[in-house]
Amino acid sequence: MMVNMGMIIFIMFLFGNMVFVSKHKHLLIVLMSLEFIVLSIFFLLLLYLNMINYNLYMLMVFLVFSVCEGALGLSILVSMIRTHGNDYFHGFNLI
Repeated sequence: MMVNMGMIIFIMFLFGNMVFVSKHKHLLIVLMSLEFIVLSIFFLLLLYLNMINYNLYMLMVFLVFSVCEGALGLSILVSMIRTHGNDYFHGFNLI
């Protein structure tokens, strides 16, 4: 049972990375794939911490950091849409 869950989590992580690498045109899709990767890492930590009978306070710390990452990404997305009018990376100049 644990091996099957580990394989599902690993496949989730791989799909999230594939979307992150291949769909780099829109910022929103990149942010959603990052959140999917964070979700798969959360499930992996949950599975591992339950397996070794460890307390789950580390998961709360991980969730706090992932929520902060999501809020920061959304604020960058809103700022980019307000200044440039869209979320395409090709119209965004870093200089």
